[in-house]
Formats: sequence, C-alpha cells, structure tokens
Amino acid sequence: MNDHRADRPHGSGRPRRPSGPGYARDDRAGRAPRSGRPPSDPARQAAYEAIAAVHRDDAYANLVLSDILREMHLSGRDAAFATELTYGTLRALGTLDLIVAEAAGRDVARIDPPARDALRLGAYQLLYTRVPAHAAVNQTVDLVRSVAPGASGFANAVMRAITERSLDEWLERLAPPYAEDPVGNLSVLHNHPQWIIRSFAEALGGDLEDTARLLIEDNQPATVHLCARPGRVDAVELADEVDGVPGAFSPYAVYLNGGSPRELAAIHDGRTHVQDEGSQLVAAAMLAAPLEGRDTRWLDLCAGPGGKAGLLGSIAALRGAEVTAVEVAEHRARLVEQATEGMPVTVLPMDGRSVGRDPDLPEESFDRVLVDAPCTGLGSLRRRPEARWRRQPADLPPLTRLQRELLVAALRAVRPGGVVAYVTCSPHMVETQVTVSEGARRSGVEVDFVDARPLLPPGMPGLGAGPTVQLWPHRHGTDAMFLAVLRRTA
Repeated sequence: MNDHRADRPHGSGRPRRPSGPGYARDDRAGRAPRSGRPPSDPARQAAYEAIAAVHRDDAYANLVLSDILREMHLSGRDAAFATELTYGTLRALGTLDLIVAEAAGRDVARIDPPARDALRLGAYQLLYTRVPAHAAVNQTVDLVRSVAPGASGFANAVMRAITERSLDEWLERLAPPYAEDPVGNLSVLHNHPQWIIRSFAEALGGDLEDTARLLIEDNQPATVHLCARPGRVDAVELADEVDGVPGAFSPYAVYLNGGSPRELAAIHDGRTHVQDEGSQLVAAAMLAAPLEGRDTRWLDLCAGPGGKAGLLGSIAALRGAEVTAVEVAEHRARLVEQATEGMPVTVLPMDGRSVGRDPDLPEESFDRVLVDAPCTGLGSLRRRPEARWRRQPADLPPLTRLQRELLVAALRAVRPGGVVAYVTCSPHMVETQVTVSEGARRSGVEVDFVDARPLLPPGMPGLGAGPTVQLWPHRHGTDAMFLAVLRRTA
C-alpha cells in the first residue's frame, strides 16, 4: 500500500504537545473569537476568519466567505482583496506550510491553530502578492496578537524569517530537483498534492509538461460562467445586459467580467443561472445524441443542486419533453425545485439507485438519462481551492462504487435505443474510464459507446481520440468534465 502522507499539507500528522508561545494547545478547535477584532484591516480579518472556518469547521470557502463578507458589510475592493487572500492562501496551503515550518523551526502541526492560519495568510501576502513586506508582517503580528495571545513575538520572528527569501528562493530550497522527483517538484511549485498530480498525468497520457500547464491553470481564479436559459434569454442578449462576453463554445454560456452574480436581475427572474461552461456542454451533448422514436422523457438521475436540470428543463419546454429530476438529499432536492420553477420538471427526492424498485422510476422508460455522478471534484479545483487538500485517495473506493451503481441504474432506466450520458467533474481515470467500463459490464444490458466528440460544438480543440471526451481547464477554459455517452441496444 502506498503511503500518501506526503501528499497532505506539511505537518498533518498527530503532533507531540510541547508548550510555549505559538505551540499547539489542547484546545483542538482553535476557535478565533469574533469579538475584539484586531486593528488589521477588515479585508484581512475576513480572509482570516474564512480560512480558520475552513480548517476548524470543514467549511466550504465560497460559502463561508460570502457569509463573512455580508456580516462585515464588505464590498468592492475590500471584498475582492479578502477573496484573493482567502482563495490564494487555501490554494497554496501545502507550499505555505513547508515555508512556515522551515521559518518556524517546527512542524506546522505543532503551531497553535489560530496562529498557524494567521501565519499562512501572512506568508501568502509576503510571497504571492504585492503587499509590502512591512505591512504583511505588521498586520499578521497584530492579527496573531488578537487570535493567539502570547504568540505575537513568535509570529514576528517567523514572518521576518520568511522575508529573508523570495518565493523563488524558497521554492528552490524546498522543492526536490525535477530530474530526481518530477512529481514532488511540481507539487511544491504548483501547490497540488502528489497523488492528484499523478492522477492528472495519467489522464493526460503521462505528459508532465502538459500536466504542469494544467496545474498552473488550476491556480488561476476561475471566471464566473452564466447559463442563458433557452427560451428565456439569448446568450448575446444576456452578455450585453450583464456586461459580459458570450462563451467560447457553449451556445448558452456567458462569461461574467466581475461583480457578484447574486446581484443580477437575470438570476432573480430565472433567465439565467451560474454554471460552468463545461457542465453546459456535457448536458447539451446528451441532448444532441441522435435518437430514433420517442424523445419526450428525460431523466436527470443526480440532479442537485439543479444547474443541469435547469438547462434540461429550459430545453424540454421548447421541445415538448418532460424531465424527471432525482436527488437523494432533501435540501438539494429543494434547490432543484427552485432552479426549475416554471419548467416541465418533476423533482423526486429519492435515491437514483432505486430504478425498478420505485414506481416513479420504472425500468426501460426514459429516452435520455443524465448521470452527473458524485465524484472527488478534482476537475473544479479552480473554484474550490480547499478541495485539493481535503480530498484523499481513500475517498475513491466508496465514490467509485456509488458511481458504478448509479450508472447501472441509469442503463436500466433508459429504453432500448435510448442514450445515457455519464458525467463527472473529475479526470481521475478510476472515476471515468474504469467506472464506465465496469458499470457497463455489470449492468447486464447491451450497450454501445456513442462517439461524444461530434456531440460537442464544432471546432473544439483537444477532444482526443474518442469515443469519450475529457475537457480541461488549460485547453478549454472549463472545469475538467468527463463525458461518456452510451446507447442501450437491447
């Protein structure tokens, strides 16, 4: 069995418990008080609280930061700065921990959690932004003085030690030579766990140069993509309205230039929703697959939170079709209902694997089935910066078992001659090619692969040899969505 401990942020093991300034205390929650805010500026405070919540409470950065910005009444440049600091620190966590540990002379696991998060935030400002060194040091020490009393002197020493080298110098000192350990080198330089880099490289045919380009793209902030709902608004019209740009590939995509999508009138009146262009493309590809006979019953087997169901429902209204949207989690099923209001969509709060056991999900009854299976989410690391450090290889076995079971259920649900689109937001081969092959084999039904490449817009580059398609951030500007289309033949 491979030892994946090196793939985690530095110092994730169980520490000994020495005492002294800055050392981890028995208070394992490491909770930073909201009262008595330090004299640091509000943007840094917001970023710190978001980062602390991610590590303390397993919070999602995008959700908790939004709440904090709203609570602190931050907008405009302050909100943008807080977002940059939060997402940047979380992306760079593994390398920041190596640098902080070296500067502190101790493993980061032995640093008190509030001080540790403050130092991560301070190190990011020093090494990855244009914040002046004196400002980053002073603000970090002030922050530590508030959240970890007694550790301000320790924080000052660590921050000043970090200032002694540039980022390039730190990377040269800490990264193994590329010639001796290319994956380890890329891990430190580009802030990805080694097991994820290996999985990306495998999906890219072993091309480490191409893998490095993907890692670089993963570290760039992702543009917000909107989906112009067909029959409700045209993409060009929506782009003009929101001061955006029509998407490069999806006929429904609009790239938002800035600002919060929550404030858009088109969001509130149901003409658009936020959805990565890759997700739009794979949903539309399912509908583009040629079909003989009836084409009015569509099934979204894993519908939450409702983005693809919203697009399918909009198109169904134009084509005279009906969509059944299945979601096992009740709160996500309610989100699907909200996303598809006014559309020919029926939401069923049930397990998609109950096909054939529930009268609402009879076998051989749907013309098209979409399986957007739960996955590791390794294809959306641009949008979920903490996910790369939170996910572990041990997550794969239960997820891939669930993926196979859902694909088998989808192949039972579709009628002979109908099509199933299997989709994941992960390029990991175990979640893509292996799951599709095993699911088809275990389904007990006869299927043929449909070449997915012609189902995507003409002119899309880098779609591979088929019949499946893997989209990539560095090639297509989308999340790394995988698509396999299967036709049930009997």
